[in-house]
Amino acid sequence: MRVVIAPDKFKGSLSAPEVCSHLEKGLQRGAGGNLDVVRIPVADGGEGTLDAAVGSGFTRRTATVTGPAGQPVEADFAVRGHEAVIEMATASGLALMPRTGKGRPDSAAAATATSLGTGQLIRAALDAGCRRIVLGVGGSANTDGGAGVLQGLGARFLDNRNNELPPGGAALANLHSIDFTDFEPRLVDTRFVLASDVDNPLLGAQGAAAVFGPQKGATPQDVGMLDAALARFVEVLAREIGFRAVKAAEAPGAGAAGGVGYAAIAVLAATRRPGIDVVLEFTGLADRLAGADLVITGEGSLDEQSLLGKTPMGVARAAAAQGVPAVAVCGRTTLDHAQAAAAGFAEIHALTALETDVDRCIAEAGQLLEQLGTQISAGLAANRPVTADTKEDLRV
Repeated sequence: MRVVIAPDKFKGSLSAPEVCSHLEKGLQRGAGGNLDVVRIPVADGGEGTLDAAVGSGFTRRTATVTGPAGQPVEADFAVRGHEAVIEMATASGLALMPRTGKGRPDSAAAATATSLGTGQLIRAALDAGCRRIVLGVGGSANTDGGAGVLQGLGARFLDNRNNELPPGGAALANLHSIDFTDFEPRLVDTRFVLASDVDNPLLGAQGAAAVFGPQKGATPQDVGMLDAALARFVEVLAREIGFRAVKAAEAPGAGAAGGVGYAAIAVLAATRRPGIDVVLEFTGLADRLAGADLVITGEGSLDEQSLLGKTPMGVARAAAAQGVPAVAVCGRTTLDHAQAAAAGFAEIHALTALETDVDRCIAEAGQLLEQLGTQISAGLAANRPVTADTKEDLRV
């Protein structure tokens, strides 16, 4: 019997490869080691995308780049042939920023955080011979419109005295010109895919600063200042490259990753696609589902937000297209029977059905997943609904 395990990470607890590993242990334990298990870690284009690439045959590479606060960072990316996968969070992620004593993002840093390291990581991918680059942009620290990315690729952002601007979104208020003289020439032959589910524009009430800035430590005053600075960036960039700079600011996804989506669309001619679609494509999930008897997917919290295109939904759709039943595992779920069925899940198994203490679920997620795996395997062996309790199809 063939089982495909294709989960996202359990955020704050286990990476997607770790989820795969623990589930397989439980499944094999319940089946006496007789299952053919295929592990395919997946993600929705944000954190975990790199693991999904490496789990699908890409080779992990490392480059030393500039972190969002200006510190050196060892950032990974993945290469397969002429294709690279870059997870922005490894170079410019919020997790790399200094925190206050209460663990919150530093307000002062919200205005100065830079995406420079992501640009440097793109250059490292070019050095590796890559000419198709998937840019997964979740978890960013910056609100600089992607100016840092362009700086990492050779652009110079100058004030009215021809001095280079300091890093960060706030400095763009003083932007006078952009010098593309030394801009990376290999970009002409490079195609970019922006893997993002964010459809916000760059500016305004639904823009990068207003919607995502507070998550990065920006105060209401910071938000107004950053939005005005980004508007100045659009104005100056339009003088350099034409009206497409203005049009790109209004494009869905321009506000992704503090405006990195904007720079990617306006300057790098990136094509924006839903993150889960991009990941499922490079993992080859559809082909690898052929002949499977069951697919297991999941994420830390399976709820109404998941129904809007998160990883489990993408996997469930792919499984349905192949006629393979899908079950989900998660830390917790708020979905009822009808929602689960409509989403394409035969069953949902939550760790909270085994352990009601959420803190223990997080701390002991691996062990609990092994228990769920054993129960799912036992259900397969008995040729009955795959559930811990046959009196219920779902444990919510």
